[in-house]
Amino acid sequence: MIAPTNKTYRITLLPGDGIGPEIMAVAVAVLKQIGEQQAIAFEFNEALIGGAAIDATGSPLPDETLETCRQSDAVLLASIGGYKWDNLPRAQRPETGLLGLRSGLGLFANLRPATILPQLLAASSLKPEVVEGVDIMVVRELTGGIYFGSPKGIFEMENGEQRGVSTMVYTSSEIDRIGKVAFETAQKRGGRLCSVDKANVLEVSQLWRDRITTLSQSYSDVELSHLYVDNAAMQLVRAPKQFDTIVTGNLFGDILSDAAAMLTGSIGMLPSASLGESGPGVYEPVHGSAPDIAGQDKANPLAQVLSAAMMLRYGLGQPAAAEKIEQAVLAVLDQGYRTGDIMSEGMTPVGCKEMGEVLRKAIAASE
Repeated sequence: MIAPTNKTYRITLLPGDGIGPEIMAVAVAVLKQIGEQQAIAFEFNEALIGGAAIDATGSPLPDETLETCRQSDAVLLASIGGYKWDNLPRAQRPETGLLGLRSGLGLFANLRPATILPQLLAASSLKPEVVEGVDIMVVRELTGGIYFGSPKGIFEMENGEQRGVSTMVYTSSEIDRIGKVAFETAQKRGGRLCSVDKANVLEVSQLWRDRITTLSQSYSDVELSHLYVDNAAMQLVRAPKQFDTIVTGNLFGDILSDAAAMLTGSIGMLPSASLGESGPGVYEPVHGSAPDIAGQDKANPLAQVLSAAMMLRYGLGQPAAAEKIEQAVLAVLDQGYRTGDIMSEGMTPVGCKEMGEVLRKAIAASE
């Protein structure tokens, strides 16, 4: 018999847009199932973000949402955005709400695993011998770099031309902060860290490389290497098994983590965690809102469910519950259940809701 928990975890749910509400419903049901089994108590509070928030309040991140998130133990986010809001001014777009959430919670470290599940080896667009055994963690700096640097904007020049400006900037403390997370992550994995930059042409990247190299002196058990971002992109496709943990800045991390995600065959399978020095983290799938299939029960909820598992492990200190969920995902894949994005010959097609049902059955069967 598992002893009852002495704490109720406050979880803010941000279903967002598109398929978000559908996959969030599955994740919440799975969390309730694991909570009953493991005697973990949850208090769920739902809030608005992205397009749904724009429609309801005019803001992609209402003040009430940010405050609710700050008062929670963890934030589970689904997806934001869609064609409906693409033509709004940048400050009013759904993506601005996401950036505001990260900044408002001080979430400077994004952890994105890209692991090849043996059941989905054939789903990758690369040859099986290239991707079999791939297990990469991309640690992306999340609140600095070119997305947040200033000056930024589109300016009128004296000759009548327009000039677009975005500034890539990092301070030594920002680099040291994300570097510490990356080295500690590598210590818990294979002990190898690759730092990705563009130090041959960018001064900000030269500072990045200098700081990461200096920081490595405090982590003698981690093997540090460096790659320029263009070479790193090529190597991810050519020989991805050479990587264990990757650390890089905001822009490069945005691109490389998506490239790493597609090694697995479907971006619909991958979770992520965004963490700060204190306070709640945000846990979300790496895929988008897929408005073209929203409301059709076609969405793959597994990345959302695995994000909930990351929340349990990294945010709530409940690794046993996280392991139960991850094993349930493997079990249903072993049983041949597939949503459309990971479907292959001989497998059993299921929708979003049914995938949630078989997941809950797998968890119940593991008692």
